Amino acid sequence: MSLSIELNRSLKPFNTLAVEASAARFAEAHSDQDVIEALAESRQLNLPLWILGGGSNLVLTGDVNALVLRMGTLGIRIIEDDGERVVVEAAAGEPWHPFVLHCLELGLCGLENLSLIPGTVGAAPIQNVGAYGVEIKDVFAGLTALDRETGSTVDFELAACEFGYRESLFKRQAGRFIILRVRFLLTRSINLRLDYGPVRQWLQQHAILSPTPMDVSRAISAIRSEKLPDPKILGNAGSFFKNPVVSESVAEALRRRYADLVAFPQDDGQVKLAAGWLIEKAGWKGYRNGDAGVHGLQALVLVNYGHATGRQILALAREIQADIAERFGVQLEVEPNIL
Repeated sequence: MSLSIELNRSLKPFNTLAVEASAARFAEAHSDQDVIEALAESRQLNLPLWILGGGSNLVLTGDVNALVLRMGTLGIRIIEDDGERVVVEAAAGEPWHPFVLHCLELGLCGLENLSLIPGTVGAAPIQNVGAYGVEIKDVFAGLTALDRETGSTVDFELAACEFGYRESLFKRQAGRFIILRVRFLLTRSINLRLDYGPVRQWLQQHAILSPTPMDVSRAISAIRSEKLPDPKILGNAGSFFKNPVVSESVAEALRRRYADLVAFPQDDGQVKLAAGWLIEKAGWKGYRNGDAGVHGLQALVLVNYGHATGRQILALAREIQADIAERFGVQLEVEPNIL
């Protein structure tokens, strides 16, 4: 067996909240064969197999009695190119932002709005990650996954993934599929999404009148860097809550109470509210209880100031949820995976 398994490995270096927890067994996969071997080993040990990507969307509330397999598979290749439309495939372990930059350097358009999102390529479809008007589903061309139930590899096209807002088949059927490779449909022509005011404003401030995809990537990276803490400096899991979607009547009632309500009409007639606005309006921005807190610049981000446990972070999240429900009649849903 080529797979190397460690006992009682600390997971603090592998989660961006920097929460201390240990895995009963730990290994890194560098090939499909490693994944297959890990699955067989977990069955032999009678332990669950738990897949770890970049650890950027995770709250560890205690030690993990499982074989934790960190996806370290690497590789990027172009598998289709008709001169205009290009399908790029990346291994699950590829870090997301460097992959985005690699595609931009190749002159490919489509991923620029998803710049500086933490995590790995393999984790991106699970949450259908999105930012600044673009989601994974908008650039998705397919993926290959290992079905734990059958032991065989399966190729998924767009419809089969059942993508929704921060949702997918892979999230709803958590644990069944191990994503091995993801394919993206990109273009050589420039078709930019500049729907968000801060992006247009940044470009104007830097006198960029005819932006390239790389310009948009730089703008979004700068905006994210200003608002979101670097997990290498301050532990965090990015946006901790989903933006809630409510009926138009609920949104209208809130508008009557709060003229500055931040809300976005949806195609289905519902309205998406800005969770960060709700949390800030309720006075939580900058709040701190011990080493668990709410970031001072972005209320949507919960942070670990040093030695907070996952349970303390989660307890703070529950307090915020209860307060928002009482004040606004809106339920906030936690975005990271809780383990």
